[in-house]
Amino acid sequence: MKVHIAKTLTTAVAVCSLLANTANACTGLTLKAQDGAVVFGRTMEWGNFDLQSRVVIVPRGHALKATTPDGQAGHTWTASYGAVGLDAVEKDFLVDGMNEKGLSVSAFYHPGYAEYRAYDSSKASTTISSLDVVQYLLTTTATVDAARKAIAVVTVVGVVEPSIGLAPPLHMMVTEPSGKAIVIEFAKGEVQIYDAPLGVITNSPTYDWHVINLRNYVNLSPVAIPSKKVEDLNFAPLGGGSGMIGLPGDFTPPSRFVRAVAFAKTARPLANGTETMYELFRILDNFNIPLGAAEGEGESKVKGLRSSTLWTTGYDTKNLVMQYHTMHNRRVRQVDLKKIEFAAQKQLVRLPLDQHKSQDILDVTPRR
Repeated sequence: MKVHIAKTLTTAVAVCSLLANTANACTGLTLKAQDGAVVFGRTMEWGNFDLQSRVVIVPRGHALKATTPDGQAGHTWTASYGAVGLDAVEKDFLVDGMNEKGLSVSAFYHPGYAEYRAYDSSKASTTISSLDVVQYLLTTTATVDAARKAIAVVTVVGVVEPSIGLAPPLHMMVTEPSGKAIVIEFAKGEVQIYDAPLGVITNSPTYDWHVINLRNYVNLSPVAIPSKKVEDLNFAPLGGGSGMIGLPGDFTPPSRFVRAVAFAKTARPLANGTETMYELFRILDNFNIPLGAAEGEGESKVKGLRSSTLWTTGYDTKNLVMQYHTMHNRRVRQVDLKKIEFAAQKQLVRLPLDQHKSQDILDVTPRR
């Protein structure tokens, strides 16, 4: 019995260490323009190794197949909608994306809380892995309500991803062009769906906990605190920003959630989707995490990385435009879904995030 307990504890410690040492601190938020454009964006933090993400174009009518723990063919379906997104570790799944109807779906790490249903091999035909969810919803649904129904007719299970040695613990945010959004989580084998009117998501703990925690910060305001007179002394704020005193500044998921809500809900007025993209990337820059600043990693694992924030994406759900920049090149690049013939393509199209892993610098030094 002692030997069994020791082995169990050793395994638990190893898994917890792996989760703790995986610098995944992604932040997602939503902005709305005055012309009705809804833009969702997120950062991708992964300080363990380069995810080697690529832009992937999924054609309408493409045949897709989910994975299962025992290698059997899982749920199969045909893409009703074309989609554009980003993959990871050069595998056929998406961690982030938007379809031709403007539905955006993104996956976020959820360690310690994501618990998938036990796999039943007799139900393989209706089973998908957690890493199949983004692609499944993007290619089969056009609205948040449809996504609710679609996730209810499949069973989501954990499938070990060899690159990290475990089944990725994930939760997802789904956003439609109207601004309606939900968060999908997995607790004790059951699907939990939360309405997400704030349009913000980070990582653990659960989404409802983050919303309750916001009550600790109801005093925050973009308006500066007025001066206060005490006896014969007049105390005035030392500078701008005093209304945000108390805003948490660390990299933990709860603190990032509070900051994301505060920044998103106090953003400047935005005329349209194009201008909203500017503001989105500006705000998300506040959540970039340098190597070793949060969870931290050893030098042997971060070769080739310049940041724990590997890339940042933005999706204009009204104008059907995806934009992104990376740790190597801050230049914003764009994919216009309106210009893609999703029905004409036969296979997945994969494009590198960076043509060259170096900063795009324009030399403006005056010439003689």
